[in-house]
Amino acid sequence: MNYKLEHKTIGFGIDPRTRQPTQGIEGVFFIPSYQRGYRWTSDEVTKLLDDIWESAGQPYSLQPIVVQQKKDGGSDWALIDGQQRLTTLWLLLRFMQKGDVRYTLEYATRPGSQAYLQLLDPAQAEQNIDYFHIHQAHVTITQWFTQKMGEAYQQFLVDEMFRFLSTSVRVIWYEIPEDEQPIPLFTRLNQGRIPLTDAELIKAVLLSHVEQAIPGRETEVAAQWDGIERDLQRDEIWAFAAGPSRHLAGQQGTRVDLLLDTLANKPSSGARRYHTFDALQEKAKTQGLAFWDEVVALHAQILGWFEEPRLYNKIGFLVACGTPIGSILGWAQGADGQAAPAKSAFETLLNHRIRAAVQVDINDNLDVLHYESRADYEKLQRILLLFNIATCRGRFPFEHHVGHSWTLEHIHAQSAQKLNRVEQWDSWLQAHRQALLTIQTEHNTAVIKPLLSSIDAALPTVHTRQFDQEQFNALASDILMALNDGVVEEADHSLSNLALLQHGANAALSNAVFEVKRQRVLDMDKSGDYVPAATRNVFLKYYTPAEGLQPHFWGDEDKIAYLAHIKTTLTSYLQ
Repeated sequence: MNYKLEHKTIGFGIDPRTRQPTQGIEGVFFIPSYQRGYRWTSDEVTKLLDDIWESAGQPYSLQPIVVQQKKDGGSDWALIDGQQRLTTLWLLLRFMQKGDVRYTLEYATRPGSQAYLQLLDPAQAEQNIDYFHIHQAHVTITQWFTQKMGEAYQQFLVDEMFRFLSTSVRVIWYEIPEDEQPIPLFTRLNQGRIPLTDAELIKAVLLSHVEQAIPGRETEVAAQWDGIERDLQRDEIWAFAAGPSRHLAGQQGTRVDLLLDTLANKPSSGARRYHTFDALQEKAKTQGLAFWDEVVALHAQILGWFEEPRLYNKIGFLVACGTPIGSILGWAQGADGQAAPAKSAFETLLNHRIRAAVQVDINDNLDVLHYESRADYEKLQRILLLFNIATCRGRFPFEHHVGHSWTLEHIHAQSAQKLNRVEQWDSWLQAHRQALLTIQTEHNTAVIKPLLSSIDAALPTVHTRQFDQEQFNALASDILMALNDGVVEEADHSLSNLALLQHGANAALSNAVFEVKRQRVLDMDKSGDYVPAATRNVFLKYYTPAEGLQPHFWGDEDKIAYLAHIKTTLTSYLQ
């Protein structure tokens, strides 16, 4: 037997859409001994009431009630999850006094709580913690109705709330098979409060329908579902299709949700809880395999794009910039009744969308974009991400990019003036000492050797407060002069002096000269840390002509060659 899942209203009424009676909750719900008692505070109770009222008669799903039918059948249920909500709703119905409440709560080890629900005697509220919270919830409900509209309109509010509860506000009724062990499920749902996802709920509806329509076929669908989930659990596929906005959520929950959210046109922000389940559950219930074919087709389309590096890189860039995969699917399928574009036309459309995402034309003077301009910063980030993607000979590893914080890094920093903490001074001096050793030759040893001695003398005093800002600035200025081949220029915040690196370097190294950063990037590469291809090329002087190569400095010739290569590489995207 599969999981049974359906919608049930709290009260009994007529569905305004179908003109059919709604299926309300009724029966006896046994709360097992392994569950704690009622613990909701006024905050949770008020939030529930507000949610019901703000639904304004529109279809709205509360969180699931997970039950298991008692072995003797009938309308007796073991309540696996949802005690807090079901108790609060019982108190709400009792307060409104719109007929008898058709369900009751019974407790395996706390029979007094069942009696107290009927009495709600303030005098007994302090006898135990369960009574206290039940009474407080009742008081909160009373106050909410009084404060919402005042005494004069309280009956109107009661009538409206009851109408919502009987027609449009529903709980998700999740019935597990009789042979499933309830305690492990209860533990999963309550340790860390991991809720049932839209995907799990849709799966229950789908398999239940398929089992009834074509007995035995549900096993095949379940196996396909698990296979799709395994594909999406591959980080390289997930990062490509999900993008940064969904990446972290996908680490915890099921990843099939991405496909279902796409089919449900779920907005990227501001969606109500269980939006996808509300949008798709009727389709899954009535269409079954036809609905499932849509999910399979979407999964196949994503895998098809994944296997084509050119499309994969362009689509992955757009997703990384915040474009939902569903929007790209719409472009591929055609819109407004038009036929789907040919592959070449689709790729041209992707280029157009990439230009819109970058907001830069290749014919513009890219070097006027400025690191310290808020308007330019994102453009620079996207240009360098696109440049790194275009530099890859195959698929770009979005799994290393999505879900991590990437920043613009100055290839060569000209100043250490912003460093004002002893730990920053220590790191900066240590790193630049190593850089001086690297560039030391018989031709410059007369300059380098005294600087090494000055650093060695300064380092022991840094943490003993015998070394101050003025001393650091003077020593740093001499070190920068040596590492810049005797030239110190103004700070360069243009594209030709920027690269993409993962955030996390300390402030001292962010203000380091080219040679220090070159060594750091080489160490990262040797240790197996991910370094974007174009960033690695920069610090290997890949773009600088051989006749102008100075391996330890980043000068004007390097910048000119680097910027020219960016423009050449991105012409096909941005022209």
